[in-house]
Amino acid sequence: MLDAVIEVAAPRRERKKQQTRGALIRAAMELFEAKGYDHTAVREITDAVDVSERTFFRYFASKEDLALSFIRDMTGVLLRALAARPPEEDPLTALRRAFRESLRVVSPGEGGHTADVLAIIRLIESTPSLLAAHLRYLHDNDNEMVRVLADREGIDPADPRPWILAAVFGGLVSLANREWKTHGVGGVEAMLAAFDTYADQVGPALSGHWT
Repeated sequence: MLDAVIEVAAPRRERKKQQTRGALIRAAMELFEAKGYDHTAVREITDAVDVSERTFFRYFASKEDLALSFIRDMTGVLLRALAARPPEEDPLTALRRAFRESLRVVSPGEGGHTADVLAIIRLIESTPSLLAAHLRYLHDNDNEMVRVLADREGIDPADPRPWILAAVFGGLVSLANREWKTHGVGGVEAMLAAFDTYADQVGPALSGHWT
């Protein structure tokens, strides 16, 4: 009986934690948009959610950590989706489909979640300290994507090919983000369409003349 109670209570506690974490992120994004990232204090975020600063620091190491949490969450989902792709898919196809899956997981629907993603991208790219931290995070975590790609193909991670594909993928995402941010309409599907447009041109852009 006690075991059954524990099994029920644990998911409930986890849901509560996720709700609190989500509320902190939403409150922070609203304040960042209204006041600017640099002029928003942690205390203001916690006041908006009616929790203590101690609670905030149980979820995030800092304000920067909160702002970049979307990138970390999406990277984790992407790597798990990539590792789960069918082995018969070539690396680029697997990566493209994993990216599509991961973006839809972290941004379900075409409502507020989509707006949140676009707002986070704009915030990072318009805040020098966050952009530097974002680029540092991507640099430090390139080896994780390389490892997954190498494992799928059964090759040594020191092989240059997974490193090249990881670098190309990062460039494709950056290009698609730029287009999405510029237009700011169409939701996640528009972002994915932009990504696919650029990804479709990787082969033609790298081999032969362009005329």
